[in-house]
Formats: sequence, C-alpha cells, structure tokens
Amino acid sequence: MKTNAVLSGHRFSVAPMLDWSDKHCRYFHRLLSQHAVLYTEMVTTGAIIYGSGDYLDFNTEEHPVVLQLGGSNPADMAHCAKLAQQRGYDAVNINVGCPSDRVQNGMFGACLMAQPQLVADCIKAMQDVVDIPVTVKTRIGIDDSDEYQFLQDFVATVADAGCQQLIVHARKAWLKGLSPKENRDIPPLNYQRVHQLKQDFPQLDISINGGIKTLQQAREQLQYLDGVMVGREAYSNPLLLSEVDALLYGSTTTPLTAHQVVQQMLPYIERQMQQGARFWHIARHMLGLFQGVPGARQWRRLLSEKGHLADATPELMLQALALARPLDKLTN
Repeated sequence: MKTNAVLSGHRFSVAPMLDWSDKHCRYFHRLLSQHAVLYTEMVTTGAIIYGSGDYLDFNTEEHPVVLQLGGSNPADMAHCAKLAQQRGYDAVNINVGCPSDRVQNGMFGACLMAQPQLVADCIKAMQDVVDIPVTVKTRIGIDDSDEYQFLQDFVATVADAGCQQLIVHARKAWLKGLSPKENRDIPPLNYQRVHQLKQDFPQLDISINGGIKTLQQAREQLQYLDGVMVGREAYSNPLLLSEVDALLYGSTTTPLTAHQVVQQMLPYIERQMQQGARFWHIARHMLGLFQGVPGARQWRRLLSEKGHLADATPELMLQALALARPLDKLTN
C-alpha cells in the first residue's frame, strides 16, 4: 500500500472557512505569517469536475496551502486529488467535519464519520494517484455516537488506509437540530479526548481545532499534540498571525506591522481588480486587522460603508488607513 508523508510544519494552521478563506484571504494571511499552513475553503468534487469556474486557483505566495475536498466517491476524490497535485497544492484534506444539511445531502462532511470504510476507500484511491499527503479533518463524534470508542474505531480505520495526519475538531456534531454556526459553539469542547487520541495513536500527526483564541492556548495544546488549527479568531483578529512565526516556529524575522501589511496588499488589490475582482472581494477580509487599536472602528466603518460600492478602489484603503493610527492616544 502506498502511504504519503505528512505535511511538515503543521504546528499551526488556519482552518478552512466556507465563504471566507478564499485566495484573497490566504494571500493576506500569508503576509502576516510565513509558516502557518493555510487551507482553502471546502470545495466539492462536483464543483471541480463539473463547475464552470476555476475552483483550484490560488496564488503561488500562499504555500504551504492545502486543498480541502468535500466528497465521498472514491473515483471522484482521486480525480480531484490528482488535479490538486498538478496545480501545486501541498496536500489534500478530506472534510469529515462539516454538519450542514447541504453537505449531508451530498454525502460528505461529518456524516461520513458513520462510514469510516468509505472514507478509507477514498484515502486509498487518492493515495494511489498522488504523492502529496492525503489528510482528514473530523469531529470527535456525531449525534449519539459520541463515545470515545466510536472515534477510536474511526481513526483506526482511516489510519489503516494510510492516513497519517488528522485534524480533530474537539466537539461532536449534531447532524439534526443545530445549524452549522450552532455546531461551532453549542456542543461542548473535549480537548482531553483529542489528547487521548494522540496517546493511543502516537504514530499519527494530530492537530486540534476548536475554541482556541490565543497563541498561549495554542502553546499549551502543543504540549500534547502535533499541531493547532485556529479558525474564526484568525479571521476576526488576523494580527494574531503576526506572532505565530516567532512564538511557534522560532523565527527571528521581524513581522510586518498592520500598516506595512496594508501597504503590501495595495499592489495585490490593483492586480486582482485588473483581472476582474472587486475591491470588496479583498477588503472584506481585512476589516479586523486593527482590532483593539485606536481608529479601528473608523477603519472598519469606512471600508464597510464604501468598500462594497462598484467604484471602490485601493485609494479607499489608504483613506481608511489614515484613520487607524496605533501611536495616537485618541480613543475610538
């Protein structure tokens, strides 16, 4: 059986977030951290195979970048994994965590925890045609199947198929009765269960996801696990990423300031707008950049009120930048 090495440097990653972690967001995040592993939002095999758009597009600056796939047909998953490798992705991740009705109807996401052999078949089919790592992102359980043995059996099956790297959201998912948003908050976190998983499968590379808001919390988790994945906090407070390289990877490179990041985003915005992107497609990802800084509210307000207009240009970002003055003693 062919097995693929794990994606190295996976100590810290930014979670795949549907409708948010697109290529513009990832380019922005890469300016803040050179080492964090970035994930695409989930892309279905159907969109890649039959869709009219280019769902595999990314900027070369984004590496290391992982494609997250939604699907459960082994042949389709293998086909898309092969396309991902051809396009230059560093790894492919199988979504076994999303609980939305739409995802369940497509027979992928968290409902696949109940079909570990099908996930194993997908892993095998994908690994047969690619050399890049094939990884899995999962929950700790679904519905009433939330005992540790259920999770342990699932992990054993996918590990036997050759999966060597897992990201585990430390909450179970309710497939009925809770919205995807509620499934990110209501089921209680159980970090200990993920820690136990690492003890029982020491040969696997296991990252934890869910509820982690600070790099201090991330460092605490790294005492027990191989990696930490952060989602909403990295999006709402992106400047968090500027400390990742030094604190978690030992880098001595001075990170960019928020003002420097904005300045470096401007030529990117201009290039993308020349190719058809709208200003708001990119600027929306940057609203939280000055969180906690005097002028942050004015920055957000100006971009939010005028950034979505058809005639918005990079000049608007410079106007907003002038309102975010971290050295001022003025309050916002």
